[in-house]
Amino acid sequence: ATSSGAAALLCPLLGACLWSAVVGYKPVIVVHGLFDSSEDFKNLQRFINESYPGTNVTVIDLFDRSSSLQPMWKQVEGFKAAIYPIMQNAADGVHLICYSQGGLVCRGILSTLPDHNVHSFISLSAPQAGQYGDTDYFRIFPQFVKSNLYHFCYTGVGQLISICNYWNDPHHRDLYLNSSDYLALINSERPNPNSTEWRRNFLKIQKLVLIGGPDDGVITPWQSSQFGFYDDNETVVEMQHQELYLRDVFGLKTLVARGDLILCTVPGVEHVLWHSNETVFHACIEKWLM
Repeated sequence: ATSSGAAALLCPLLGACLWSAVVGYKPVIVVHGLFDSSEDFKNLQRFINESYPGTNVTVIDLFDRSSSLQPMWKQVEGFKAAIYPIMQNAADGVHLICYSQGGLVCRGILSTLPDHNVHSFISLSAPQAGQYGDTDYFRIFPQFVKSNLYHFCYTGVGQLISICNYWNDPHHRDLYLNSSDYLALINSERPNPNSTEWRRNFLKIQKLVLIGGPDDGVITPWQSSQFGFYDDNETVVEMQHQELYLRDVFGLKTLVARGDLILCTVPGVEHVLWHSNETVFHACIEKWLM
């Protein structure tokens, strides 16, 4: 009776251990934002490994600090080259956590990589619908005042700077549509011969998680983190009323219909603290890393 009782006790325990060893967790890839480096994400790595011990977390160490001002397409190609081998070695797929400007870099990767295997794409306070705000965080040049920045961004060398690639001036919509080398293309807001293929690639993700909040202080409007943006009166139009959603140009409406688009709004979080805030991790990120 004693031996059978011991076996009854041990079998579930051993089974649990074996199950844990066999199942494992999908690798998590983190792409940083403007002026960041991989060193800034130690808290996020810790949160992930406390919730999912043994998870392989890679914070891509490219385009750090001032190098993050390089053109967005250049960053897409660089990050893609670093990420692709991780994907190839992950038979069950990977998760992407992409912060701030990195959220737009990841959009470019997902749109242009036909054989990606991303399950959850977690966009952490990223200006997905563009940026129109001259917060201190963006004042790196004298020209960076929102009322006249379109002169700089939409003419000459402006498009060689990452911020200008997603600067979206609601008062100069035509200039944005005709001059944006990045955001207007990945949003399919102007004719693009690759739009059908990019849409198909993007929709291979299993979940899109859009995280943002009203006290961000950098992403302007903050609703851009969830595909809301200003009209020409600077009134915020929410995602579900945006033309890019209604026309389903790259798949947002399809993701909603699938039940695979998640909005997570957290007040009281400043922009530079999203990735180190444990409440944000547990409320918005943790469950999508299973």
